[in-house]
Amino acid sequence: MRGYDKGVEIKIEYLYISVNNEMMSIQKQEKIFKALSDKNRLRILKMLQRKPLCVCEITDVLQLAASTVSQHLSILSEAGLILGEKDGKWINYRLNLQPDDAAISSALLYIQMTLENDKTIQKDLISISAVDRNIICCK
Repeated sequence: MRGYDKGVEIKIEYLYISVNNEMMSIQKQEKIFKALSDKNRLRILKMLQRKPLCVCEITDVLQLAASTVSQHLSILSEAGLILGEKDGKWINYRLNLQPDDAAISSALLYIQMTLENDKTIQKDLISISAVDRNIICCK
């Protein structure tokens, strides 16, 4: 009887671990979908496809408050889609080109392959070539 009880415990523990891993996977997916569900976050991802940008540069292109842009960047970062790297007084945001999760890779590939013909995206891509952080961040 003792051996049977241990076997049941192990099975229950294994089932618990499996359920937790599934929940984590669903939570990760939810974060990715949430990040992709906003027009401005999609615009940010398309801009970061071209080059790393700081908050000031993104704010200038999107014409949003810096706090709003920071919130968007936080959501994208939490989903694992972007990374921020400190560079002097700036934090440069860039796409996470080497994610450890296939779902993130798939999401970034999808973004890379879509929206190229959208007029807003085209306008944003032209705008980022003209932004100068040394000017706009000092306003």
